Amino acid sequence: MNLLLDTIARYVTLTPEEQERVVSATEFQSYKAKRILLKEGEICLHSYFVIKGILRSYTIDENGAEHVVSFASPGWWIADMYSYLSQRPGQLYIETNEDSEVIMLSKENQERLYDEVPKMERFFRILIENSLVANQQRLIDNLSFTAEARYDKFTKKHPDLIHCLPQKQIASYIGVTPEFFSKMKARLLKK
Repeated sequence: MNLLLDTIARYVTLTPEEQERVVSATEFQSYKAKRILLKEGEICLHSYFVIKGILRSYTIDENGAEHVVSFASPGWWIADMYSYLSQRPGQLYIETNEDSEVIMLSKENQERLYDEVPKMERFFRILIENSLVANQQRLIDNLSFTAEARYDKFTKKHPDLIHCLPQKQIASYIGVTPEFFSKMKARLLKK
């Protein structure tokens, strides 16, 4: 819980009583690697705050290819935001890449926290704004940058993830096939 409270403290200051309310609204859970927490077509009932491990969200296209939307490492949140906010069936899968520990927050408890601890509404607004900016930048990067430039940006932004993730997931995240990614990395090593 310390990581969660420390992360919240970067944006808002909670009293000890408010911290207690936040903790009581959440649920700790540990999962083994490769555990699917959410499937396409299901309603996302929780957002997940990562304490340990790496989670990823992805879609599967009509040809069975996975397209990684996001990764979440310790200190990050992950959810199918469309489904979580609307409480309608979503499009994403969420899966643990490795043994993981998470703190789960239900939509109902999040709404309750907004009433009981109004600072949490500010906290989540800031997170959503930051996420919106990051997603906009990623879209612009995907439209404007070469695959090499997108990979370079990914390695600089997430140096802790490079050695923890399968190469095919990194390839999917930057929008290339695993074969292209392998050839691209070989070219980069020769430089």
